[in-house]
Amino acid sequence: MSEDSAGESGENDDPLDEVGATAVEGSEELTHTDEEGDVQMVDVGDKPDTERRAVARGEIGLQPSTIEAIRDDQVEKGDVLATARIGAIQAVKHTWETIPMCHQIPITNVDCEFDVREDRVIATVAVETTGKTGCEMEALEGVTTGLNVVWDMVKAAEKDADGQYPDTAIRDVRVLDKQKREL
Repeated sequence: MSEDSAGESGENDDPLDEVGATAVEGSEELTHTDEEGDVQMVDVGDKPDTERRAVARGEIGLQPSTIEAIRDDQVEKGDVLATARIGAIQAVKHTWETIPMCHQIPITNVDCEFDVREDRVIATVAVETTGKTGCEMEALEGVTTGLNVVWDMVKAAEKDADGQYPDTAIRDVRVLDKQKREL
């Protein structure tokens, strides 16, 4: 922490950092805490329903031999990408159960694509909903779970002689796009 961001006590005086929440854009009001500072779910009850879409992407770096086994459907556990697609869709539908302040939303569509390159697999997940809150977290959950499933399916091929994963890495997970359209 820089001296500029610390108060006289040497601690950070920014209440947003203290509770790990974010303020409503343009205000100092916290969106996930009540007046006493206790964490709470945001009340979206008065918001109008809108059509929403979010797209997230990430990748898993793998050894070229593992990529070849995926392409040739020679992975001992089975079809890597089909299993990862199921895992990604399942994760999207259950995001509200794993992220504490996330609302359960009606998922209207999930599109999950995998792009197999020479040293990595790129996962892209698009989620659509009609409701009162966005679906970015669902898209991110789909990507990370899809990539975790890829890792699980190929871990025997990725381990080195010491049982470690020196070449395997999930990285660059991000929201590429989010859209909101009034009904």
